[in-house]
Amino acid sequence: MKGKIYLYLFVFALLLVIFQYVNSKNILESYEKKFDKYEAKIEAYKDSIQVLEDKNFELSIFGIDRNEDALSYFERDGYNVSELIPLIKDGLIRQNEYEGDDHPIVPYVSMTGNKMLINQIKILNHKWIIANFTDGKHWGEILITYEIDENQQLKYKLAEYFMYPPQSY
Repeated sequence: MKGKIYLYLFVFALLLVIFQYVNSKNILESYEKKFDKYEAKIEAYKDSIQVLEDKNFELSIFGIDRNEDALSYFERDGYNVSELIPLIKDGLIRQNEYEGDDHPIVPYVSMTGNKMLINQIKILNHKWIIANFTDGKHWGEILITYEIDENQQLKYKLAEYFMYPPQSY
């Protein structure tokens, strides 16, 4: 009788070990599949990040932040570039505070009754700025030259401009 109990216990233990082995193997395979999926996603994200970094670099080529010659130009004259660049942008935005119909920089008069306003500004280098403007319905872009005169005053001058044709919806 004792021999049968040991035999049953042995068979039961053997079945338990086989069950544990198969279950562990299935769990391991499941984790490997999930890991492979995550690895593929990580590679896709790395590729996406690289594409975005390349695009960001491409977009920032024409910008004063990456133009060492333009930055050196200001630094040679004793300007703190990190303070000067916001002043240049703010000075141009302050041009939006005007009376009447004629914007000091934008060469178009609003056709909607709203003021023409400069919206976005990108300082290209130590001489040029590109900006866009709108009256809420009509849009355009301007190329502006700028300089700091001997009295440390910013002077803006319109170089080129255009307005997009109205869209009919």
